Amino acid sequence: MIQRAAEKTLKTLSAGFPVVVVTGPRQSGKSTLVKTAFKNKPYVTFDEIDTLESAKADPRGFLSRFPGGAIFDEAQKFPDIFPYVKARVDESKKKGEFIFTGSQQFGLMSRITESLAGRAAYVQLLPFSMKELKAVNRLPRSLDELLLNGLYPPLYDRNILPQHWFVSYVTTYIERDIRAMLNIKELSTFHRFLRMCAARTGQLLNISGLANDCGISNHTARSWISVLEASYIIFLLQPHFANFGKRLVKTPKLYFHDTGLAAWLLNIQNAQHLSIHPSRGALFENIIVSELLKQRYNSGSSSNLYFWRDNLGDELDVLIDNGVNLIPVEIKSGATITADYFRTLDKWKKITGRDTQSYLIYAGRERLTRHNIIITPWRDIGDDKRYILAN
Repeated sequence: MIQRAAEKTLKTLSAGFPVVVVTGPRQSGKSTLVKTAFKNKPYVTFDEIDTLESAKADPRGFLSRFPGGAIFDEAQKFPDIFPYVKARVDESKKKGEFIFTGSQQFGLMSRITESLAGRAAYVQLLPFSMKELKAVNRLPRSLDELLLNGLYPPLYDRNILPQHWFVSYVTTYIERDIRAMLNIKELSTFHRFLRMCAARTGQLLNISGLANDCGISNHTARSWISVLEASYIIFLLQPHFANFGKRLVKTPKLYFHDTGLAAWLLNIQNAQHLSIHPSRGALFENIIVSELLKQRYNSGSSSNLYFWRDNLGDELDVLIDNGVNLIPVEIKSGATITADYFRTLDKWKKITGRDTQSYLIYAGRERLTRHNIIITPWRDIGDDKRYILAN
């Protein structure tokens, strides 16, 4: 059992809210997390047809079976239960009475917001963080192996090759979820769309170009992007809009929640292939941004991550907005520190007049501090307070 960083957050929230909702991608460990955190609560999954039909037939009678509350897994399959849960928790006044998990934001989140406003707290659980694996000595020693494998829990608790697991994952979960939300007639076109998204990892999202390459309309491309976001396959990093006297880019950047899935979609065969692949730098940037996002989500917070790019093409990979300061972060996939690594950080500080502490995360091993820039090896993200960037 690999302890999840979100467990403490989950227990804290359950002491203050009658309902806690855990969302995230399929196979990210949601069920294991809630069953571990709330060992004394009955566990029910709406993936079981008999259970789902029983609940639909008599929602009040179904809830009455659980006088002390329960864990309801795959709650997006029965959102009609939420009004009945509202009536129950309003009457009982108990904290942490019900725990819901779900894999899709569409439908689930809107129905919870409508029915359980002010009564529910939310935790978004992504695949393992590097820190979680490092704590049990399971983090791959090779960066290329980490990028290739990704961080989905099943790849670390069973003996299975990543390429075999991702074939099943895409077929069993992604296609099923997409078909449940969209009427896709040609699945091959959607597969091409997924692969084209993977090829654009870390790039500005050009909807028109993506649509043209896949032979679909702009409207369809936007719809599919939204569904991939809702299913926690991809996320969009928004630009920071502060005007520092330059015309700034306002288009988001596209990332995958897991580099292993992106690498599989790119048909990268092994770690040696990845080490010379043109997308290696983008995948490294992707995994670091994803790690920073996990820190926020595991603490029960929403994202405070942005990027900055001007019309000349100068770009900071991440700007962390902590409400008081903007913390710039550069991400470099090389293992050797060069003067060019600091160019954009120096330019951003000059333009903004801010000499705030900043970070350079790179593929090497040495920790350094240079001119108020903390140089952080990839393996050290989240290790201690000095290297926890997003909190």
